[in-house]
Amino acid sequence: MSLLFCTLALLSSVSIDQPPEAIRSFFAPPPVYANDYGAYRSPLRFDDGSLVNTPEAWQRRRTEILAIWRGLMGEWPPLIAKPKIRYIEQTKRENFIQHKVTVEIAPNDQVVDGYLLIPDKQAGPTGAQIRIPQSAIPNEPGAFAAVLVVYYDAEAGVGLGRELRDFGLQLARRGFVVLSIGTPAFASLKAPYKPLWDGPAGQAQLQPLSALAYVAANCHTALANLPQVDPERIGVVGHSYGGKWAMFASCLYEKFACAVWSDPGIVFDETRPNINYWEPWYLGWDADVQRERGVPSDTNPRTGPYHEMIARGRDLHELHALMAPRPFLVSGGAEDPPNRWQALNHTIAVNDLLGTKNRVAMTNRPTHSPTEESNIQIYTFFEYWLGSTSRSGAD
Repeated sequence: MSLLFCTLALLSSVSIDQPPEAIRSFFAPPPVYANDYGAYRSPLRFDDGSLVNTPEAWQRRRTEILAIWRGLMGEWPPLIAKPKIRYIEQTKRENFIQHKVTVEIAPNDQVVDGYLLIPDKQAGPTGAQIRIPQSAIPNEPGAFAAVLVVYYDAEAGVGLGRELRDFGLQLARRGFVVLSIGTPAFASLKAPYKPLWDGPAGQAQLQPLSALAYVAANCHTALANLPQVDPERIGVVGHSYGGKWAMFASCLYEKFACAVWSDPGIVFDETRPNINYWEPWYLGWDADVQRERGVPSDTNPRTGPYHEMIARGRDLHELHALMAPRPFLVSGGAEDPPNRWQALNHTIAVNDLLGTKNRVAMTNRPTHSPTEESNIQIYTFFEYWLGSTSRSGAD
């Protein structure tokens, strides 16, 4: 049985048609955007134009979308079955233990620096209580949900960097296991740009965003292998650059149970310079062309797969649809205003076909930077979707 149908079976066994009041409004587009699909091509059509009209047909269409995008961005190497975690330093912080670590995340023993936060067995969660299954207590194996936090640097996620990027710290306070990582050392965010690692001769090189998604998939496995973590309850979150990373990770790797994308720019939009998927450190890497930074123009044209995606009329709403029926939240700011519901409505349509409701959510703020309110919304979302494997009772 496919993972999609296993997920459908799990989700259909719990009562989640009405999320708690604190987050219920996140799942409904404003009336002006209800049933507004914009100019985006429906993911419920195969590339040959035929309609997807059953869950089984959607599974075939999902496979087609994934194959197309992997073909454009490069096929992943085999995932690492048991990524090695090296523990470097341990610090007691509040109600959790902070471990400075390295995690194996790519071929040729490539690692990334990070911080692993594990709730202290002797201290209960502070703030909002995470809902642990009645059959589990914090000292038991697999008692905790977990979240992977991705950003430029690992420090921000654990409260040692930029303000209001401390998703990991706040989630650890609430009783989650957290792995916070930054950009791998071999990534190139400055010219001359190159793929994130050098593959064997003749092997297609991954576009950076796909490579980062592969890194995140291996981090998911590292978390899932921890005895404290329930492998079925692992999410991912990131802001801006990290939001793009979290989006590609969760869409391309279906073992992430849910995701939050903080103002990444969830669709291609060349009117917004910060929604810069055309850059070579995202989807515009080309072995033959080192394009200059900036919005595409006649003198600085699109390059790499991004060029082909635009030429073929592809957009990121196709990736969003791969999340169905898994839930996700767009924590929208300046780059993701309410009109992004036009793209999100397409994933709602997929969930409708699958018989699932309240899986696609968006909040909005005027600023690109997170706010205290938008962050609380993120934590509430994770507490609801990852807090318990059994939500059959009333919230």
